[in-house]
Amino acid sequence: MFKTCIYCNRNLGSNEAVENFPVGKRLAYDQDRGRLWVICDVCRRWNLSPLDERWEAIEECERQFHDTSQSFSTDNIGLARLPAGLELVRIGRPKRPEFAAWRYGREFLRRRIRSTIIAGSQIAVSVAGAFVGADIWWVFLAGKGNRVVARPRDEHGSRLVVTRKDTKNLELVPWDAPDGWALKVPHRREEKTGLIFAKGKGKTHEVYLTGPTAIRAAGRILPKVNEWGATNAQVKNAVILLEEARAPERLFAKVAEDGGVKTVFGFDKDTSALKDMNNNTRLALEMAAHEESERRALEGELEILEAAWREAEEVASIADRLLVPDHIEDWIRKYKKKLTGDPSR
Repeated sequence: MFKTCIYCNRNLGSNEAVENFPVGKRLAYDQDRGRLWVICDVCRRWNLSPLDERWEAIEECERQFHDTSQSFSTDNIGLARLPAGLELVRIGRPKRPEFAAWRYGREFLRRRIRSTIIAGSQIAVSVAGAFVGADIWWVFLAGKGNRVVARPRDEHGSRLVVTRKDTKNLELVPWDAPDGWALKVPHRREEKTGLIFAKGKGKTHEVYLTGPTAIRAAGRILPKVNEWGATNAQVKNAVILLEEARAPERLFAKVAEDGGVKTVFGFDKDTSALKDMNNNTRLALEMAAHEESERRALEGELEILEAAWREAEEVASIADRLLVPDHIEDWIRKYKKKLTGDPSR
């Protein structure tokens, strides 16, 4: 059973209330469609559970939802807090725009608030430092472009190290593929573990991803491109774009064909770089990437979910080592050999 968020690689926590699914402190479920998600406490993203772990847990969630007195329900969505501390989100029969706005709206708003607070704090500290004669603004900018923000996989399973600087050249382009589009992903082939964060290492390379691989990679990288989140109005506009495309994968094909649209001084400018597209388009693509990955998983392509969980667990293990300098790890390995007497360890 998975333990790590697919998107931010943080631990999802645990619960003792749902015996058949002891993962997470906030679960969302749709009994009619047979879907069960774990909502990450850190990034608020929805992690779809594997198919074989879902059905009995959904029945148990439904039973406990109705048994608790601490619940609130509308016609389409219900919230309940169990005595053990677990929160349940019950999805009824909302229309797609309503569900998408409810699911993503809070996440994008929270992301916007967080980025604003961080930026404001950095400006305040820099100004305060300037008053006392200390130019510390460079501390916030040093190495920022080389920080690793995502580690998607290519079609051969190799990990692509994507830095913040690389996301500026992320593109959607027409391609000779069944879906008619490809995701151009600039990346590094190696990374270096720093004291606080990992940095990309080596020259920048490019790869063109298609199909499910591109969808999964887009789902990993787009949250970093959309790090400033969105207002409720922008979320609604993004949902409209998603609705007009009629299917998530069609939205990617349409944006790749049109090149995206950005309004500059009252004129629409065509561009294929995601960073230059307007917020509504980028937000809609992020929603589409998540929904398409879930659709494929629900149709039986469980290898997509399994690959995502394996990647999340692997990245989590990397993150766990970020605060451990190399010389400390060497010291641990050295004394572990002495203690165990095993030269292979």
